[in-house]
Amino acid sequence: MGCVLPIHLDPVRRPFGDHWKLVEEITASIFDTMIRQAGWHSMWMPGSCSRRGFGLTPANATHRALVRGLNAVPQRFNAAELQSVYVSRYPGFCVARVTLHPREVMQSTVVEITHEERLRTMHAKKAKDQVA
Repeated sequence: MGCVLPIHLDPVRRPFGDHWKLVEEITASIFDTMIRQAGWHSMWMPGSCSRRGFGLTPANATHRALVRGLNAVPQRFNAAELQSVYVSRYPGFCVARVTLHPREVMQSTVVEITHEERLRTMHAKKAKDQVA
């Protein structure tokens, strides 16, 4: 998914799954702090997504579960935070369960946008009244 980040924030990312990029070597709390220090917002959206994956190794099972989980995140969100990974080992195969939380990284909050639009409307009305 396309997640635009602040100009000065360029973490190491690698493609993951069909439409996602994985931010590496940064915990979610540090990433959130970096977003906020840049004046942006990282909003935790309600709900979570949990999926399972099967594989011959724990890494393979986890990768499959993560891809399935990311594909289940609604497209209206541009980020997801990995909450947990649990791997169970059985003779000959592994099962991984991942839980993700949808997130939205944005420059402005809805409240800020609404306030800015209100100010523009007021200024436009004043300008119109002064011309008339």
